[in-house]
Amino acid sequence: MLEKLKEEVYEANMQLPKLDLVTFTWGNVSGIDRDAGLFVIKPSGVPYETLQPSDMVVVNLKGEVVEGKLRPSSDTPTHVVLYNAFPDIGGIVHTHSPYAVTFASANMDVPALNTTAADTFYGDVPVSEPLSKAQIERAYEKETGEVIVKTFADRHLDHDAVPAVLVSQHGPFTWGATPAKAVYNAKVLEVVSQIDYQAMTLSAKDNHVPQYLLDKHYYRKHGKNAYYGQR
Repeated sequence: MLEKLKEEVYEANMQLPKLDLVTFTWGNVSGIDRDAGLFVIKPSGVPYETLQPSDMVVVNLKGEVVEGKLRPSSDTPTHVVLYNAFPDIGGIVHTHSPYAVTFASANMDVPALNTTAADTFYGDVPVSEPLSKAQIERAYEKETGEVIVKTFADRHLDHDAVPAVLVSQHGPFTWGATPAKAVYNAKVLEVVSQIDYQAMTLSAKDNHVPQYLLDKHYYRKHGKNAYYGQR
């Protein structure tokens, strides 16, 4: 079942250590087949060096395992919430990449300070509210997804224009049209977080890019009038 998607999700997961986005097994990628109503996700706690495409686990949009000999990622309920809330996304990534986690630990947005950020994120990458004790005890991973959705709703943010979030005191989640694109966004977020951290140690001023520069860099890559790259 979904053999092509399993291969795609496997390859996306294997990019995480190659791009220096994970330590040990601290990360996962999933990808969804919308027509089937099923997604494929990395199994929980399996080292990347032993991971195989056949290890990938197939899950439905209720969070029930449909196929697989291993337990799915412990973050599966978060992926379930996001796939149901954001019906146009095709892949999700969660990592504990250090600079993004630094901002999550400080409960701070990753600000749009430069064109490196503006090429991918149309504004600041938001940090969520911290989860309450009750949320954590009730259904931690599901509530993590719910707090992400709430963050975008409360801030009136477009999840396609800003395909990333920081969960407070936890870490980043990114998404995209495909698992590979979600990995790309995870790497961009980590690079931007590192650049921002370094810039903020040099200057305490508000150095957000002006709206006209944000518009220029975002829309030259996105939308009907985009002209970056080969088309």
